[in-house]
Amino acid sequence: MNELVYHFYINASPQRVWEVLVSDEGVKQTFFGCIIRSSFRVGEEFAYIGPGNDGDETVHVYGTILAFEPGKVFSYAEHPGPSYRENHAELETRVTMTLEPYGECTKLTLVNDLWPEGHPSYQNTQEHWPMILSNIKTYAETGKALNFGW
Repeated sequence: MNELVYHFYINASPQRVWEVLVSDEGVKQTFFGCIIRSSFRVGEEFAYIGPGNDGDETVHVYGTILAFEPGKVFSYAEHPGPSYRENHAELETRVTMTLEPYGECTKLTLVNDLWPEGHPSYQNTQEHWPMILSNIKTYAETGKALNFGW
């Protein structure tokens, strides 16, 4: 399966974009009401948790932190939450977000790769990343999230 690659240019500093990516409020506003539970230490676990199939504490995505350099790189191996796929533990991909200053803006690059053949979440993920990244851009620039009507 093809890797998913997105580039967004955000009218905010790398530090501001980073806050949106890892703070409870930023994640909640941009990742469909989730928060991220993590120590943010390489090799340790993380989970995006929020309202969903299992109530307010639904694990939407979980995995292991691969790289964490504040203001620069956030990478993790991820699995869909247990309530989404029975074989969730077998369905691992990698997500890497990098931030680079670009003039007075920030270039956010997201690569979601290492997709196993036939991964059932590929199409859904391909559709959701642009929404999430657009939300990150808007929230970092304006302090307001997009309203997708959900």
